[in-house]
Amino acid sequence: MSPLLLLNFMFKEKVLELLEVALKENESIFLIDFTLAPGNKINIILDGDAGVTLKDCIAVSRAIEHNLDREEEDFSLEVASVGATTPMIMPRQYKKNIGRELEVKTQVGKFEGVLTDANDQGITLEWEAREPKPVGKGKITVQKKQEFDFSEIQEAKVIIKF
Repeated sequence: MSPLLLLNFMFKEKVLELLEVALKENESIFLIDFTLAPGNKINIILDGDAGVTLKDCIAVSRAIEHNLDREEEDFSLEVASVGATTPMIMPRQYKKNIGRELEVKTQVGKFEGVLTDANDQGITLEWEAREPKPVGKGKITVQKKQEFDFSEIQEAKVIIKF
């Protein structure tokens, strides 16, 4: 490994260690994404069981920034929370959104419904649909329920309604 790659690897490991310590300070906050781009641009995306506050982002940022020496390694640091319409990627994100309306895309199609259950294997969505009556003309409203394994889900987002 070249000396430059070794330094970059060591810097990344140090940042990850500091991040891990910071997240242990508030276990309701969890990591969604971490990148170290060229020029030591550190980007951290967080989510939380009860959301992420500005204070949470500041605490994580300070825990990292105050323990790195800019004389040794110049860097920029950005700590942010996931956006309201950012697709969910972790089971923990689904669990915190039980009771909210989701849009779930799979290979079979797109489904919209209320997230009624989430576990480590998948989720359950429920929604109402209009279907033809079994006998006679017209339609009736029926309650639908579908379970999805995480392996089936291509993308899932919370639907924001105003």
